[in-house]
Amino acid sequence: MSSIADNIGSVTRRIQKATLAAGREPGSVSLLAVSKTRPPEDLRAAVTAGQTAFGENYLQEALDKIEALRDLPDLEWHFIGPIQSNKTRQIAESFAWVHSVDRLKIARRLSEQRPEGLPPLNICLQVNINDEASKSGCTLDQLPDLVAAIGELPNLRLRGLMAIPDPDQPEGELRLSFRRLANALNALKQQHPDAGPLDTLSMGMSGDMDLAIAEGATWVRVGTALFGARPPKQAQG
Repeated sequence: MSSIADNIGSVTRRIQKATLAAGREPGSVSLLAVSKTRPPEDLRAAVTAGQTAFGENYLQEALDKIEALRDLPDLEWHFIGPIQSNKTRQIAESFAWVHSVDRLKIARRLSEQRPEGLPPLNICLQVNINDEASKSGCTLDQLPDLVAAIGELPNLRLRGLMAIPDPDQPEGELRLSFRRLANALNALKQQHPDAGPLDTLSMGMSGDMDLAIAEGATWVRVGTALFGARPPKQAQG
């Protein structure tokens, strides 16, 4: 069985190869280790191999890990799961990034609840790129108004867009889904030049990161290829 360090090396090389093949700048794609359901010791093994950015879906599990790994000060925590209104305060207090903001109410609460003394919270807007009933996210049509409203909020730094396309699409349609998200980000840069850096596309996972990188991903969210298959899902807070 490959070690987590070996897997990180393999995925890193895969990212570098895909970045080069796409004609993009080396280092322009970052690896976000999706560590949901993984114990703290797995994250420590990843840190030893040089990984510092971790994405978590379940708030209480994430808070427990943040506390357990408090002795590692350079970790960067990303919240990537659906957000309930009653969870925004703890998210605003504990994370550097939130990839899954899908409505103005959540953005307002994150802004209001971000503690003084912390830098602005980096956020991405989650887009339901394939209009799937089972997926969270705003529509492409809702993006311009949402970006304009969020641009008025203090304590947030709007970085870009996130999507989880339907993985069962044929490869050509999956590529088009990634391309639609990239085109939407480019359009927002033109329409709202002062809304934020708008420099981030959070898209691509273990099975499709190469396609996502070819279409402009700047963060790829990888779990299985780093840590192996997840254990059976349990209820999480």
